[in-house]
Amino acid sequence: MTDYPFFREVSSPLTTSQLKSLDPRCERVQINSHLTEKEFRKLAGFLREYPNVGLRVYGNYEKNIADLDFLKHFSFIKKFTVEVWELENFDGLEVLPTDLEELGIGQTRSKRHSLRFLERFPNLKTLYLESHTKDFATVGQLQHLEDLTLRSITLPNLSVLTALSHLKSLDIKLGGTTDLRLLPKVGKLRYLELWLIRGLTDITPVAKVESLQYLFLQALRGVNKLPSFHRLTALRRLHIETMKGLTDLRPICTAPALEELIVTDMPHLQPKAFRPLMGQPTLKAASIGLGSLNKNKAVHDMLNLPQVKGDKWGFTFV
Repeated sequence: MTDYPFFREVSSPLTTSQLKSLDPRCERVQINSHLTEKEFRKLAGFLREYPNVGLRVYGNYEKNIADLDFLKHFSFIKKFTVEVWELENFDGLEVLPTDLEELGIGQTRSKRHSLRFLERFPNLKTLYLESHTKDFATVGQLQHLEDLTLRSITLPNLSVLTALSHLKSLDIKLGGTTDLRLLPKVGKLRYLELWLIRGLTDITPVAKVESLQYLFLQALRGVNKLPSFHRLTALRRLHIETMKGLTDLRPICTAPALEELIVTDMPHLQPKAFRPLMGQPTLKAASIGLGSLNKNKAVHDMLNLPQVKGDKWGFTFV
């Protein structure tokens, strides 16, 4: 049994130790192989005692879980994630409650699965989608959605997302969604992450998302300059990672309320690139990773600021 504070992993044969009381911090129970019907019933009975704990089912490219029929035992759960490569269909999702709050759908061998099943869950607050685009317009019907992650999905533009008026967090990872012009019209974003988006060169629309508090830019190979952040009066943390085309950090100085800066895996930069940030009145912390202890120290000595503490989940949004 793998047991960490934030998740519990169980497998067949299901043992008493696997069903011991969960840590109060536990967020999910996960399985990566098919249990027997009796074991599924037993696990369901156990999870009924933890209404805020989600269920994750995943498979390592083996045909060990082919369908979601077992969900008939879990019609009460509010959070569910499936990441099974050989999954043949999503039919079993129909037994989940219509007030489901969180749903994660991982990549499958077949790309023909429709997302129309999302119509059943109008109250979803968190959605993770990987590679599935058939009937993607259904996502735009999720009026209560607050947190959306799109991985390995290419959209012609962001028009579908403009209907998500309550969206606060958006992650676009991989794929080739390069037209971000409608980004300022997507919800009221407080967090935005753009990671390894093929062909993306223009991120100027990001600088118009005035509600943004945390911006994470990573491995955007085609981006060679930052826009002015003067309109981002709520931006408090900026994370830049593996952005090999960036050499000019001066636009960072235009962010009027920036408190925390993370620049990591940027070995092409020299300490002198950070000179414009010296004496920035709002900057309170900085974490620098330039691939050299000497360069890192030179920047920290220059800025004379403590390290940034906490990740996305430790950041306090207001």
